[in-house]
Amino acid sequence: MIAYRAHPDGACLVTDAMAAQSLPNGLYKLGEMDVDVHDGNVYIQGTNTIAGAVVTLAECVRNFARFTGASKVEALESATLHPAQMLGITDRKGVLTYGADADIIVLDHELNVQRIFVAGQEATRENVVYKNKL
Repeated sequence: MIAYRAHPDGACLVTDAMAAQSLPNGLYKLGEMDVDVHDGNVYIQGTNTIAGAVVTLAECVRNFARFTGASKVEALESATLHPAQMLGITDRKGVLTYGADADIIVLDHELNVQRIFVAGQEATRENVVYKNKL
């Protein structure tokens, strides 16, 4: 919150979510480790040691807006435009403009993901493959 207040146009949101994000509770691989995902928490299998996260970037955006008082536009730009600016790739990422990659999410008014497009093609449960289940 302090960083956002000091430089709102420079706030960049990221997530450290592992590949099991949005998948059911169960056992997964995180690098060489076997991990147990249970109710939104990730633990090294057989322990209480936290091993990562499964929070979505959309949830990070909603949390950021709620925690900081940022507008929806400011929160969304912190996950899209600002990181692209930092990386110097606004010619193709973080913007909706001619010639940019057609990676687009459609959100509802509460910032919940409704549809996802990657390179202009809609990503659906039928055409996305998950490979990290044990």
